[in-house]
Amino acid sequence: MSVLDWLISGFSDHRKALSLYRRGMSKANKRNHQGALNDYTASLELRDIPADVKAVVLFNRALVFIAAGENQNGISDLDAVLAMDDLLPNIRTMARLKLEKMKTRDARRGG
Repeated sequence: MSVLDWLISGFSDHRKALSLYRRGMSKANKRNHQGALNDYTASLELRDIPADVKAVVLFNRALVFIAAGENQNGISDLDAVLAMDDLLPNIRTMARLKLEKMKTRDARRGG
């Protein structure tokens, strides 16, 4: 593979990841949880997805998992976001706050 091919494929994966992310967001807004999860997961399966895109996709997939009642999967995605290096501070803060909110809610319910 030439350097030009490598660069083009990298941009293509980046563009495709963003496209899948946006499509997932649209489905999530329509409460199409499974469709959103499929798009987010497909985005994460692309090779060379930029770290910032990966973090945002993981965070949003976590929100959909939680909305769909799959809390453990959501927690796993939030933990993955928090474990990432070179992360925008606001994404890390949002993930941490969501985890804290879930723990508080569970504590109130006695769980």
